[in-house]
Amino acid sequence: MIVVLYLVLGAAAGLIAGLFGVGGGLIIVPALVFSFSLQDLSPQVLTQLAIGTSLATIIFTSMSSIKTHHSKGAIDWSLVKRLTFGIVIGAVLGSIFADYLPGETLQMIIGIYALIVAVQMGLNLKPNAEHELPTGAGLSVAGGVIGAISALFGIGGGSLTVPYLSWCRVEMRNAVATSSACGLPIAVAGMCTYIITGWNNPELPEYSLGYIYLPAFFGIIITSTVFAKQGAKLAHSLPSHILKRYFALLLLGVGSKFIFF
Repeated sequence: MIVVLYLVLGAAAGLIAGLFGVGGGLIIVPALVFSFSLQDLSPQVLTQLAIGTSLATIIFTSMSSIKTHHSKGAIDWSLVKRLTFGIVIGAVLGSIFADYLPGETLQMIIGIYALIVAVQMGLNLKPNAEHELPTGAGLSVAGGVIGAISALFGIGGGSLTVPYLSWCRVEMRNAVATSSACGLPIAVAGMCTYIITGWNNPELPEYSLGYIYLPAFFGIIITSTVFAKQGAKLAHSLPSHILKRYFALLLLGVGSKFIFF
């Protein structure tokens, strides 16, 4: 049943990644926390293990989504390059900070963030496109904030990058596509840092590489890459506002469980 859960989880995460420009982490992390609890993994490392594993899987969903968005000419690669330096620094710092937080505190923070995203998506709240993209250090700082928060929560950053780019007058189609590309440096930098910070932790289960749990990692990527392509195609052909509302309800449940139960 655990193997089936990882395969289904990968399919859901991949579809969400391609459709909404997010890395699927908002689904993967809570699901992994739940499955790791069923497997009686140590509470001292359980949450960090879920976050690190999520970031590792996002590498593959992001690459798959990037390929599809790039084929449609929707990714602003010059913008991706300007954001990447700050994203990498922020992701490393966010991952290190997560290692020092108790698992229960991390889950509480993730739950609050899930509720915020649920409200934003459910009510279709969007920032007014009233600012120009900053230049130089300003864009690096923005990337740093996005990278740090994303690595702390184990997400690809789409729920942050897309609203930010829309606020800076980037057309929504390009914002979603560019966000999918920005998810790759977040995931790579975060994964590498979670491997290092978790290295030789005595509480880790077998088949762990730092804070990456390899059975979950492989189970998820088997299906996530395939469904990320389908999600990216749907993003260019179907109205997604109804699906976003259902996704918001799911996040509402996830956030409530982490905070109140």
